[in-house]
Amino acid sequence: MNIFLVVLLVLAGVALLLAEMFLLPGFGIAGISGFGCLIAAVIVAYIVLGRVAGYITLGACVVLSALAIWGFLRSSALEKMALDTKIDSQVKLADNNLKEREGLEAKKPKKTTKATKKA
Repeated sequence: MNIFLVVLLVLAGVALLLAEMFLLPGFGIAGISGFGCLIAAVIVAYIVLGRVAGYITLGACVVLSALAIWGFLRSSALEKMALDTKIDSQVKLADNNLKEREGLEAKKPKKTTKATKKA
């Protein structure tokens, strides 16, 4: 039962980290929960199963996380999620009064000064 708990925590941690990186934006609840599951798996392995099992679990967490990220990046699932449409549209600015304003210079605003009254 203890080994099952450690394996379950490791798998849940890796799955939550993958979900956080590729499906859910930002660093939120899934990422924190994923790291928490991985840390809990290592702690349970050290306390309940012993020092050697703790080291094995720690190594397995690192290797499985790296392999899961690498495998997901290499799979075609990421290509299906990516936006690959090409935008061919152009923006045409419409200026109805362009011909009327071509010959006119822009008028500069007059500088206004406020007269201050001395008491």
